[in-house]
Amino acid sequence: MISELMQNLKDNILVIDDNKSILSALEILLMPEFHEVTLLSNPNQILNELSKKDYNLVILDMNFKAGVNTGNEGIYWLERIKETKPEISVVMITAYGDIDTAVKALKSGASDFILKPWDNEKLLATLKLAIQLNLSKKEVRQLKERETELKKEINRDQRFIIGSSPQLIGVLNMVRKVAKTDANVLITGENGTGKELIAQEIHRISNRAKEVLVSVDMGALTETLFESELFGHVKGAFTDARENRQGKFEIADKGTLFLDEIGNLSFHLQAKLLAVIENRQFSRIGSNQLIPTDIRLICATNRNLESMVQEGLFREDLLYRINTIQIELPPLRDRGNDIFILAEFFLKKYAYKYNKPSLKINQQAHEKLLKYSWPGNIRELQHTIEKVVILSESTVIKPDDLYLRHTGSVNSNSSFTTLEEMEKLMIQQALEKNNGNFTAAADQLGITRQTLYNRFKKSG
Repeated sequence: MISELMQNLKDNILVIDDNKSILSALEILLMPEFHEVTLLSNPNQILNELSKKDYNLVILDMNFKAGVNTGNEGIYWLERIKETKPEISVVMITAYGDIDTAVKALKSGASDFILKPWDNEKLLATLKLAIQLNLSKKEVRQLKERETELKKEINRDQRFIIGSSPQLIGVLNMVRKVAKTDANVLITGENGTGKELIAQEIHRISNRAKEVLVSVDMGALTETLFESELFGHVKGAFTDARENRQGKFEIADKGTLFLDEIGNLSFHLQAKLLAVIENRQFSRIGSNQLIPTDIRLICATNRNLESMVQEGLFREDLLYRINTIQIELPPLRDRGNDIFILAEFFLKKYAYKYNKPSLKINQQAHEKLLKYSWPGNIRELQHTIEKVVILSESTVIKPDDLYLRHTGSVNSNSSFTTLEEMEKLMIQQALEKNNGNFTAAADQLGITRQTLYNRFKKSG
């Protein structure tokens, strides 16, 4: 990239010396080698000149007053230049060789230090190296700017947390409390309740918000890809390892790592994950070099990890590590009028997308949405509204326009007058099917064991 910069940028040099003979000599030497050479005899013009043009290099005399050879004037102007243009390379030049002065100049940001009279070849070599340094700094700055913009793009959240129910407000209050800490968070709840959205919100208002949030679907990772995906690998580590690759822990360094569906991780892979979380370091596949990791860990699952611990399916020590704070998301059916609010939001979104701006949901359709149990939660509601927008032939959405699927645990011929009756039957059938096993019934219903037990007591 530096070679590209050298091709695209013109080498502009600013020379400041009160000796006009020195200025003439440098002009004759430098003009054939560089694009443009600007000469100044008065240092008071330096900052004004730097504001006019993008210079790669400044050649600065150390002394400007007759009989003064302390170098303090040069140091003063060097510091002003670096304050204004931190990336610019500055080479100091003087007729008085003083090691202490040279060291002071280098500490103040000078790239190099040369003496009068100079050797032309050595001077040119010094100046070209200084320009190379300037281009390197510009490259680093550009890469950092690109990285910052990339992080903004990755973290840009086009989805919203929508609703005003007490259940949702309680969750958001918890999010605000834990976000400013680095505590590990476990988000639980049924499928489709918005666990990833809550993870994004925690990251958005955390102290790591300027860094990247990296998401990993643990349920989609095969055992053979687990280590490579999370920890990376070096070239030649295995057959398809054609180049070095960073893992998710390395990419998420200083930011947040979100491990979704953590309950799907096999028992022996849980041990490898635990070791990295405890030691805060890892090594890429094929390498013995330990890489430190500084991440904020957020995990999510729709499974009851405590029951899995009792059944020997999940490591208890790993559970303690990942759930310093646990946030359980309510199912959509428990959020009351949030169903209407979300339905209207999705309606506007898809009406705009499919150019049907006049669509409205009538009161009877609203009531049907409220009575439905929404086993797929927000995700199912979103898909339902998108489908009805696509298929709608009038501007009013009526109950018959809503295509709501029946759940496997509810008799399609049953008639319910209340949501509580439907929920009670679902619990009863799930427990009967699983011979009274609360853990198995909870897994079938997509809720935690504790949630099932609470609803069981509530329904009598």
